[in-house]
Amino acid sequence: MEKFSDQVQLFLKGLAMGAADVVPGVSGGTIAFVTGIYIELVETIKSLNFHALVLLKSEGVVSAWKYINGNFLAVLLAGLFTSLFSLAQVMQLLLAEYPLLLWSFFIGLIVGSVYYLLRQSPPRQLHEKLLFLSGIATAYGVSIAPPIILEGSVLMMFFAGSIALCAMILPGISGSFILVLLGLYPVFIDALAEFKVDILVAFASGGVLGLMLFSRLLSWMLVRYRTAILVTMCGFLIGSLNVIWPWKSVVSSMVTDSGKTLVLSTQNLWPSAYAEITKMDPQTTFCVLLFVFGALLVFGLERLGKVKSKSLLQG
Repeated sequence: MEKFSDQVQLFLKGLAMGAADVVPGVSGGTIAFVTGIYIELVETIKSLNFHALVLLKSEGVVSAWKYINGNFLAVLLAGLFTSLFSLAQVMQLLLAEYPLLLWSFFIGLIVGSVYYLLRQSPPRQLHEKLLFLSGIATAYGVSIAPPIILEGSVLMMFFAGSIALCAMILPGISGSFILVLLGLYPVFIDALAEFKVDILVAFASGGVLGLMLFSRLLSWMLVRYRTAILVTMCGFLIGSLNVIWPWKSVVSSMVTDSGKTLVLSTQNLWPSAYAEITKMDPQTTFCVLLFVFGALLVFGLERLGKVKSKSLLQG
C-alpha cells in the first residue's frame, strides 16, 4: 500500500469485516473475499510464524514487519477492531429494533456474494458440483443444530475464540453463529459492549492460535484445490441463508443467568404467514429494498477489489 487512498479503502474493508463478524450468520471472510483481499489476508495470517520471530531477532523490526505484511495487517485490524467495539452496541440495537430490515440487508450481501463467487469459479466438473451441494448441506446442518449452553469462563472463551475466529475467515461460515451454537454469543457481545478485558484477551488469544494453525491448511488448499474450495464456500454461503431469513417465529428460548433471552430454535416463515402468526408488520417493501441495496453493495465492493487488483498488476 503506497497510497493513502489505498489505506483508507483497506480501513473501510476492515470496518465492513468487523460489522459482519458481530452479526450471527454473516462472515467477515465473505467481505474479505468480495473486496479482493481474501488471498492476501490468508497469506498474511500464515506469515505470523516462528520465522517472523527469527527475522525480528536477526534483522530487526523492519524486516520482520515487511515479512508479515505489517502495513496491510495493521490498517485492516484497525478498521476491524474499530468496527467491533463501536458497532457492538449499534448491532444490539438494530437486532432488537429493526431485525427484519437488518437481516434482509445481509441476505442481499450473501446473495450478491454467491453470484460473485460462482461467476469467478463456476462448478463444472462432477466433484465440484458435489462439493457445492455438500457445502450447502453442511452450512444448513450447522444452522439447524441445537445450541449448546456452555459456561462463559475465561478458559471456555479461549477455546471458543480458536474455533470462531477460524470460522470468521471462511466465506459463508459465521464465527458469531458458531458462538450462538455454543451458547456464548451473549457473553462475547457483553464483553465487547462492557470492555471486559479478561474475556476479550482469552478470546483473542485462542483466536490467534487457531488462525495461525488453520491459515496454513487453508493456504495449502487454496493453492492446490482453488476451484474446489471456492465452490464449497459458495455452498456454505447458500446454506447459511437459513440462519438469517428475516421472517421467523420463535419455537423455543431460554433466559440466561444475566436475564437475557436466548433463542434456541426458530421456524422460517413467508412474510404473509409472519404477519398472521406474529400480528406484526412484515415490512416486505422495505426488506426487499434493503435486500437489493445489499446485493448492489457487493457489486460495488467487487469493483473496488478489481481496481485494487489492477493497480497492483500495473504497479
